[in-house]
Amino acid sequence: MAVKIRLARAGAKKAPFYRIVAADSRSPRDGRFIEILGRYNPRTEPSHIELDVERTDEWLGKGAQMTETVAKLYEIAKNPETAAPAKGPKLSKKAQAKADAAAEAAATPAEEPAAQESPAEETPAEEAEAASSEEPAEAAE
Repeated sequence: MAVKIRLARAGAKKAPFYRIVAADSRSPRDGRFIEILGRYNPRTEPSHIELDVERTDEWLGKGAQMTETVAKLYEIAKNPETAAPAKGPKLSKKAQAKADAAAEAAATPAEEPAAQESPAEETPAEEAEAASSEEPAEAAE
């Protein structure tokens, strides 16, 4: 029996999420499986990937083969820090310009009233400067 680690579709019409399963290669995509190894939801931002890496490694050790998609998800689940940033949906030029303008507006902080500086302790160099500037004024009197 050839075992594949692949995606099985679940969820509502036009709202899919996937289970990552170990299944006999002869069984249908959404049919009988041996074990659920994780879940994948591409509809969230960023995509939600939940995978039992230890169990997946055990299946790979037994000779199971991963599909290309599951192999990519496996690498992301194994090393989330090195994963490439998620690509968003492709937008029309008008929608992209609108999104860029919104992002720019969010990035630039709104003008805030000037915060009053609290008196900070002077460093010895600043104290010496202040003392030297006061002495000539006192001598002039």
